[in-house]
Amino acid sequence: MHEKTADARLAIGASELDADLYYLTRFRAPDAFVYIEVGGRSTLLMSDLEIDRARTQARVDEVLSLSAYEEKAKQQNITGAPAGLGAVLALLQERGAKSVEVPSGFAVRSADFLRDQGLDLSYPEGAYVVERELKSESEIDHIREVQQATEDAMDVALTALRQADVEDGVLVTDGRPLTAEDIKKGIALLLLDRGITAKNTIVACGDQACDPHNEGSGPLCADQPIVIDIFPRSDETGYYADITRTVIKGEPTKKQVALYKTVLEAQMSALDHIAAGVDGKEIHDAVNDRFIAAGFETGEVDGRMQGFFHGTGHGLGLEIHEPPRITRSSQTLKAGHVVTVEPGLYYPGLGGVRIEDLVVVTENGCENLTRYPKEFQL
Repeated sequence: MHEKTADARLAIGASELDADLYYLTRFRAPDAFVYIEVGGRSTLLMSDLEIDRARTQARVDEVLSLSAYEEKAKQQNITGAPAGLGAVLALLQERGAKSVEVPSGFAVRSADFLRDQGLDLSYPEGAYVVERELKSESEIDHIREVQQATEDAMDVALTALRQADVEDGVLVTDGRPLTAEDIKKGIALLLLDRGITAKNTIVACGDQACDPHNEGSGPLCADQPIVIDIFPRSDETGYYADITRTVIKGEPTKKQVALYKTVLEAQMSALDHIAAGVDGKEIHDAVNDRFIAAGFETGEVDGRMQGFFHGTGHGLGLEIHEPPRITRSSQTLKAGHVVTVEPGLYYPGLGGVRIEDLVVVTENGCENLTRYPKEFQL
């Protein structure tokens, strides 16, 4: 639970974009609204447009009228406030709050105004809503449901690759080149039918995959690794899933096979070492050491990074990237964390390989939410 550091907590934003606000209220809105918590009682200040829907849907103790508190601010001669801040001040004063904790990204102009009115504003060193970090059973179920659909989407992608023909080194289907865009469309349509939205899906072939966040484009080639990374979000629950597989249609070289085998072994070792109380840095360092021992060095060559130059994993929930991280910085894993495990190696001219599973950290290990097989050659 959140440790009390001030009389009140205050957040202002649109919960469709702000995962903290959505978590606190379970109310999704495209426009900004006000969340205030005083003495453990949660309150929303809502516009006339959204107040009735908020009273029906929001999981808070009360929903009050923003316009009514704006009128109170006028009566109290509160002037010079940014939009809505007069109402916020009026409510905070009514509740007797002297100190207020806000998110670290709270608007400077709003903070200046509230401080000028005598309020002591602070923000936490870490996450604003620390409760989000450890997932409940219902949250894990939401993530598991999205992950299962995402694996079905991965199967659509790999089935299309398997069924493709090869002509002059290019994958062909229905008499035309099979493109990254074709694969992404098939993924998106399946997930859309399940009420899940996939954005920025990666289908990157050959050297495109050597930039891990290159989404990939154009015709897909035979005999080159293809990295497919799908990380969609449920339209209903707001929770994400994440899976990556690397495959090759055709004949891999011995070096490509060694690259894939090394990444797979590193990932399996990392999965074996995940448990509550383990420092993510130790897992990341062990992956890096394994790569170096296998002869796969990391560094800049001809102005471009190659090797292993991202983290081993990241937390996932209402955001695709959230604490904790499994990387070079120390962060202790706890039971209830949901994290990815996704080491990768990238070498221009050879291609990129990344393999990613999604797991729940437990006291004695982890539960792997990913069931999809790992195969390199299709």
